[in-house]
Amino acid sequence: MTTPTLSEERITTLDAIRGVAVLGLLVMNAVSYGLEPGAYFNLDVQGSVTWLDWAIGGFGEIFVDQKFMGLFSMLFGAGIVLFAERAGAKGRRPVLFSLWRNTVLLGIGLLHAALWDGDVLTVYALCSPVVLAVRKCSPRTLFVIGTGFVLLSALAAVVVQGDVGPAGAELGTYWFLEGEISDSVELFELIDFFSRSLGMMLIGVGLYRMGILSGSRPPAFYRRMAAWGLGLGLPLAAFGMGFVAVNGFSPGVALSSQAPNTLGTIPVALGYVRLIIVWNQSRPTVMHERVRAVGRMALTNYLSQTVLGVLIPASLDATSLTRSGIFVFVVSVWALQLIWSKWWLERFRYGPAEWAWRSVTYWSPQPMRIIA
Repeated sequence: MTTPTLSEERITTLDAIRGVAVLGLLVMNAVSYGLEPGAYFNLDVQGSVTWLDWAIGGFGEIFVDQKFMGLFSMLFGAGIVLFAERAGAKGRRPVLFSLWRNTVLLGIGLLHAALWDGDVLTVYALCSPVVLAVRKCSPRTLFVIGTGFVLLSALAAVVVQGDVGPAGAELGTYWFLEGEISDSVELFELIDFFSRSLGMMLIGVGLYRMGILSGSRPPAFYRRMAAWGLGLGLPLAAFGMGFVAVNGFSPGVALSSQAPNTLGTIPVALGYVRLIIVWNQSRPTVMHERVRAVGRMALTNYLSQTVLGVLIPASLDATSLTRSGIFVFVVSVWALQLIWSKWWLERFRYGPAEWAWRSVTYWSPQPMRIIA
């Protein structure tokens, strides 16, 4: 009952999507490693000096921001259900065992949050009971509920924007380099973080239940999925970016300009899922193996990104860093993780963090080294 998932039992599509997602997360998070908090949402406040900085920032807002966290959340939701199903098949109580597993994850997340305040693991752990409670609902119901939570985030952005004055003093470090964030803006951040995470987790469960994440649908289905997702979502994200830029990054649209991007997260994430699935089903290459290995070690790679971020860009003078410089850091970490993940899994069954998580979950050290 404690043996690892055999290689032939793994759903390689899930590993590939998870690998791309965790690499994409670094593009989002690296800004908060090296720049002040306000630069995460406001491209004009810091880090944008040259045209290349602006191009990198704009590309990130349209193609990356929220989308790869959405992918990661969908895979995490699907992973909760997949673990519960396998636990039940092995004779364990799936709900209780899954809750204990996510309690352990909560502890990992709290330790991670002590190192960096952008941690998402605590949110996933706290959302897991809801996912387990509704996991047997129909995919349509899961899609409706999940979409509703994402819409709640967009609605909160528009509503709270009404509490922000012309000078935007209420936004504090959400939009500027200094200042206190008001209670209403803090509430928005809380609603935004939890509702988007839970919503995308539930959508991920629905996709898993329908066999979409496993790549079992016909190619024509995935083509339509990509055309609809990217054709709808990317223009929404571009509109949000254009709206705030045309308004000179005014605090008067700081929150409301996030709403189109939030609405575009679901279709863009679905479009990305299709692209990754088609790529994963193409002729196998070493890169396929490397990306899947990154996905199999997603927890280790996510945590190591933070460690490297705190050690390198966060230790430098934020006033001297630009988005171009941060992107060099991102590419360097990508190369490192693509190389080391495959190397590690050729010798060990799990990544270090995965091994620790699993060992505490089962109350027993798990076999680690692969015996030739």
